[in-house]
Amino acid sequence: MGYLSGDRLMAAAFMSYMGPFLSNYRDELVQKKWIEEVRKLGIPCAPNFNLCEFMAKPTQVRDWNIQGLPSDAFSTENGVIVTSSNRWPLMVDPQGQAIKWIKNMEASRGLKVIDLQQSDYMRTLESAIQFGLPVVLQNVQEKLDPSLDPVLNKSLMRIGGAYMIKLGDKEIEYNPEFRFYITTKLSNPHYTPEISTKSTIVNFAVKEQGLEAQLLGIVVRKERPDLEEQKDSLVRSITAGKKKLVELEDEILRLLNETKGSLLDDEQLVNTLQTSKITSQEVTEQLQISETTEVKIDAAREGYRPSAQRASILFFVLNDMGCIDPMYQFSLDAYIELFIMSIEKSQKSSKLEERIQNLNEYHTYAVYRYTCRGLFERHKLLFSFKMCAKILEAASKINMDEYNFFLRGGVVLDRENQMDNPCSGWLGDVAWDNITELEKLTNFHGIITSFEQYPRDWNIWYTAAQPETAPLPGEWDNACNELQRMLLVRSLRPDRVSFCATSFIINNLGSKFTEPPVLDMQQVVEDSTTRTPLIFVLSPGVDPTSSLIQLSESSGMAQRFYSLSLGQGQAPIATRMIKQGVREGNWVFLANCHLSLSWMPQLDKLVEQLQVEDPHPEFRLWLSSSPHPDFPISILQTGIKMTTEPPKGLKANMKRLYNLITEPQFQRCTKHYKYRKLLFSLCFFHSVLLERRKFLMLGWNIAYGFNDSDFEVSESILSIYLDEYEETPWEALKYLIAGISYGGHVTDDWDRRLLMTYVSDLFQDQVLSVPFYKVSSVPTYYVPKDGPLSSYKEYVSMLPNVDPPEAFGQHPNADIQSQIQETRMLFNTLLSLQPQISAASGGESREDKVLDLAANIFKQIPENIDYDNTAKILSVDPSPLNVVLLQEIQRYNALMEEIRRSLTDLEKGIQGLVVMTVELENIFQCIFDGNVPPSWLKAYPSLKPLAAWTRDLVQRVEQFEKWALTAHPPTIFWMSGFTFPTGFLTAVLQTSARMNSVSVDSLSWEFSVMTVDDSNITGPPKDGVYIKGLFLQGAGWEKKNSILVEANPMQLVCLMPTIHFKPVENKKKVAKEMYMAPCYYYPNRAGGMGRPSFVVAVELKAGEKSPDHWVKRGTALLMSLDY
Repeated sequence: MGYLSGDRLMAAAFMSYMGPFLSNYRDELVQKKWIEEVRKLGIPCAPNFNLCEFMAKPTQVRDWNIQGLPSDAFSTENGVIVTSSNRWPLMVDPQGQAIKWIKNMEASRGLKVIDLQQSDYMRTLESAIQFGLPVVLQNVQEKLDPSLDPVLNKSLMRIGGAYMIKLGDKEIEYNPEFRFYITTKLSNPHYTPEISTKSTIVNFAVKEQGLEAQLLGIVVRKERPDLEEQKDSLVRSITAGKKKLVELEDEILRLLNETKGSLLDDEQLVNTLQTSKITSQEVTEQLQISETTEVKIDAAREGYRPSAQRASILFFVLNDMGCIDPMYQFSLDAYIELFIMSIEKSQKSSKLEERIQNLNEYHTYAVYRYTCRGLFERHKLLFSFKMCAKILEAASKINMDEYNFFLRGGVVLDRENQMDNPCSGWLGDVAWDNITELEKLTNFHGIITSFEQYPRDWNIWYTAAQPETAPLPGEWDNACNELQRMLLVRSLRPDRVSFCATSFIINNLGSKFTEPPVLDMQQVVEDSTTRTPLIFVLSPGVDPTSSLIQLSESSGMAQRFYSLSLGQGQAPIATRMIKQGVREGNWVFLANCHLSLSWMPQLDKLVEQLQVEDPHPEFRLWLSSSPHPDFPISILQTGIKMTTEPPKGLKANMKRLYNLITEPQFQRCTKHYKYRKLLFSLCFFHSVLLERRKFLMLGWNIAYGFNDSDFEVSESILSIYLDEYEETPWEALKYLIAGISYGGHVTDDWDRRLLMTYVSDLFQDQVLSVPFYKVSSVPTYYVPKDGPLSSYKEYVSMLPNVDPPEAFGQHPNADIQSQIQETRMLFNTLLSLQPQISAASGGESREDKVLDLAANIFKQIPENIDYDNTAKILSVDPSPLNVVLLQEIQRYNALMEEIRRSLTDLEKGIQGLVVMTVELENIFQCIFDGNVPPSWLKAYPSLKPLAAWTRDLVQRVEQFEKWALTAHPPTIFWMSGFTFPTGFLTAVLQTSARMNSVSVDSLSWEFSVMTVDDSNITGPPKDGVYIKGLFLQGAGWEKKNSILVEANPMQLVCLMPTIHFKPVENKKKVAKEMYMAPCYYYPNRAGGMGRPSFVVAVELKAGEKSPDHWVKRGTALLMSLDY
């Protein structure tokens, strides 16, 4: 009793504030902060205050556990908050544990389940309030319906002896027995302060320790039922004994209260006291025995903890996948079923350690197999790597400082104090940044010295085809373990990181974790039940309908297979089909759910009904949808997900196309020879267009969804036109196939040029007249000898499995470029999955690190350029270039003010002086990850990381600062420094037009690339401007002859010499030997944020190759890079 006042204060504070937080934060706050504060104030309070012991009876907690509330302390605290709080609870419940518990706990009282999608949910709520029934409102989003406010606020009025509440325009009687619970499936919702004050937010999201405790119970119950039974009966007997004691105490108090006269004369009281004494002794003895037994049982259970720990880790890896793609949602119930299946199917052993090892290995692979069929190809390696890293981290077999460096690389904001690069001839700035930062890690001291001592050896390693397996220079080969080698590859050769990651997984988990199982539809049907929807996650260019029809035929369901493509007005038909299917045992396939998102909540209801009713055993519900964040999470969690993707590689694509063509189709055209040869051209054309996407920006500016219907239409056109005309109508075929069938998708002019280049190569007389006509520069790819359909299929099956880049007309560097991009995507994704609370290397907290980086950026941002003064000086000469200068100054000043403002606010936010808004949270996260905050990118687009972007901004401002100061334009313009270079080029044309008194519309550009160095250019040209700082991608440049040449190996871009942009009047057509190179503002050629990236087309001499050669290479000029 002595501690009551302090404990009451703690309990009240706990229930008011602790609901949204996780267990570790709750413990830290109570044990380290609150108890100390309360003691300082001199309020007596229990030394180790425990909310559950203070607020809940053990019997009650036991009942909750039976009703489905997990038995760990975190869940029990949540149970106390939900049942004892004054405000109605809003439960964050992504794994569905809270709603399961509420439904079981309140079932006997006539629980009503509603959600905001129901049309009559208010009517249900009204009747529940009147009759005092419990109501659970499930699946709410981040906003609540305002009509619920009176219920949440408990806006009661007393009229006569009764309480009334006003809902809408009705006043209804309020029954005090009414209970209201709200749940959401969102795992990390952002609720407004208004909602937080009206309700008690309680976080039921399962965490590692909580789940580990649950899984430990499951594994022990399966492996040693005797132990779990003993523990259960112990808890039951202890609880029953305590309950009996409480009842006896209550009985004694009642009798004492009612007794008249002498206490000793009351026989019943004396007997009760006697019974109480005996029971008390028995219970105390039982408790002592129980406690010693419990210690023994717990020790025996501990032996199984490694398997529970592994299973818990794997679930959270699965859970994190939802951040990558909205369709990757996994339910805890399904996961627990999978774990139980692993326990039953894994190899038994009498030795506990061996048994645990068997179970862990079996379950880890079962999780991989179960998850892989629902992941896109590009995420499978990432999933294995994340599993591997998490398992090693839990076993303390991985150095977290090194792992963090592997994900982030080395960020250098200020290069002034950096050591000089001793290998600047072949080692880029970014790689050197990585090495200088790597030196700071404990195991890498001396790496810089090694580069100074052995530059040749490092160069040999750097240029090796497979550096990950090549020996490292000097003593580093023996000194580095596998992860440390990976850090060096990550620092110097990012294109090889995915190969490293693969071998890392093989060495630590086994090779089967890098070989995803092939999707077996028959197996999926066997794994499913009538209650699990089967969901195809679509990707462009693939339709699962035909394979599903084949499956229904092989399963004997062809007569009972009903499919419907969703869209406007299809909802009632779909509902009818599902209800009929449930009755009759049909297969129902609803395609393209993403086109009918408004109907998804109703579908969610139908799937929920399946869980409670008893459908026909042969009924199956198949769905297909493109990934979409609004697709119902509960359907994804209940269902089995399968991804559909086009096959990878030219061979696989051509094989698939030839399988689509039937024998009668192959024979139908009367011009057999022409048709078969050109059909091969068409198959190759289609496959090249699809596979070119792997080169990303060097492939297509925009990734188009070319699909089978384009191929089928083009094949029909080919057959019809060859039959109709004696002479092959090449122009008509090219126009109809490339211009219309495929060209219908193409929206970018430069992509259209590429499409027409390919079609001109593959549809021409030589395809028919030249035997074995080569369709690419690789001799393996040619039009085979004419023959039956089988001979073409045979030729296709002999093609290589891995396509050389030259097959597409690409350079080997294009492969390196796309591998670097893949690596970047891998790191960005892994970074987004990193926990948001871990301390950075060296124990420095995230906040300190961000404050440090922010201060560094603030220091580097230059002062604003004096706009007013410049405008005054330039008012004498309002030439177009001066107007452009003033506009640029305005934009850069606004940007720098925005950066300073947000950095100042961020500092105040971290120090707790202002509220951390969502925008500040985003800036914080971006700076921590080394990315540019989106609000800073409004002035001009860029893909540079934060450090490089800051340095680039300083240079940009410098150019305009100098120009404004001297009031003279620079001799050589750095065009990349302009936020709107098109405006600048237009101003140059206007200046020339005024100077030569011609119309600006009659002017166009002529380009001459300088052969002298910039130091020899002394003054501006008579007409036009000199432009420097452009980068050439997809080719090299020979300065002597001013022509395009092949790039050197590993040379992904090269800096162009200065180019003279000269306005000329009535220019003639482009010469044959000239290549029109598009010039882009930044590497994302399609543009973004409402701005195109294309600036101007620059003519360059094509050299020994034809312009078409460079078109296929994707050769272009870039004004800025992504590093």
